[in-house]
Amino acid sequence: MKADGIAFGIAGILFGLIAGWIIGSQYESARRQPLAATQAAQQAPPPLDEAKVTAFRSAAEKDPRSAAPRAQLGDLYFNAERFDDSIKWYEQALALTPDDVRISSQLAMAFYYTNQTDRALQQLERSVKMNPKHAEAWLNLGFVRAFGKQDLTGAEQAWQQAMKIAPDGPEGQAARRAIESLKSAHARGAPANP
Repeated sequence: MKADGIAFGIAGILFGLIAGWIIGSQYESARRQPLAATQAAQQAPPPLDEAKVTAFRSAAEKDPRSAAPRAQLGDLYFNAERFDDSIKWYEQALALTPDDVRISSQLAMAFYYTNQTDRALQQLERSVKMNPKHAEAWLNLGFVRAFGKQDLTGAEQAWQQAMKIAPDGPEGQAARRAIESLKSAHARGAPANP
């Protein structure tokens, strides 16, 4: 019987090791899935289209009074997440068309993404003064207030304006989701993170 007891003991140890390995590998796999999803969400920005950059730079050089190629360069750099370059071109475009709320709002977001939150807020406040009916400017103002300044009351007020202006548009819908997220976080007693 002693041999049987030793065999059962060894079998028990082996079973425990195998079960532990299986459970551990399942845990590690489950732990990695959110990381993989996060990494997939943080994909590289689209590459900069150098041919378009060359064409728009040429157009900007040929017509120093035209804001359009400068704004298009700002958009290209912004979309490629080269925000410092986009700032340069948006500022030039805005100098030529100081009342263009879209360019002003894009410039503000480029400021935000380069950790210039105060400049972003100032630019967005100018944007909504330029055109109080520009839903995207209000949406962005809410975003910067919430995430840049943790001013959740100010963010909600800006998002309410976006919803009033474009209740069925993408800006109004995004504002609605942000407010719902904000209220849901407060209802649970958790720190709000829209």
